[in-house]
Amino acid sequence: MNAEPVLLIIEDDASFAKALRKSFERRGYVVSVSDGIDAARAVLQQAAPDYAVVDLKLASGSGLECVKMLHDHDPDMKIVVLTGFASIATAVEAIKLGACHYLAKPANTDEIEAALGRGAGDPTVPMTVRPTSIKTLEWERIHETLVEVDFNISEAARRLGMHRRTLARKLEKKQVS
Repeated sequence: MNAEPVLLIIEDDASFAKALRKSFERRGYVVSVSDGIDAARAVLQQAAPDYAVVDLKLASGSGLECVKMLHDHDPDMKIVVLTGFASIATAVEAIKLGACHYLAKPANTDEIEAALGRGAGDPTVPMTVRPTSIKTLEWERIHETLVEVDFNISEAARRLGMHRRTLARKLEKKQVS
């Protein structure tokens, strides 16, 4: 491993990527940022990252494709997947494809760095019983659909099977946990 750890961030949200980059650079990392799989391949031609942080939902494709590509390139690279749409299915697939950890957004630099540093699972993690409310499930599904349709309210309402004004009213309310 290099004297300074090398990190590749694959994130299509430019402001979030910039904030992560600055935070990791302050911690002594050499950081490269790409917004998708093609840009990440270009970075790998010129750098050999020790670590990678990959957003699950990218504008140009799936972060799971990036995880596979990174793991195939260097099986020893520590890869953490970040997502605003956490699910058991994508967590399992990310780990199968070579990620060492999977974090739900918002995750801070401390949490990401801790995940990158963990080499194995922790069997002492307590089992939590936190049932998801119907309102939270609805909120998550609405936002998932909005992302799919690039925040087009009319199209999201159509896909969700509700009136546009009903969706607009729901979006004006705060999320209930």
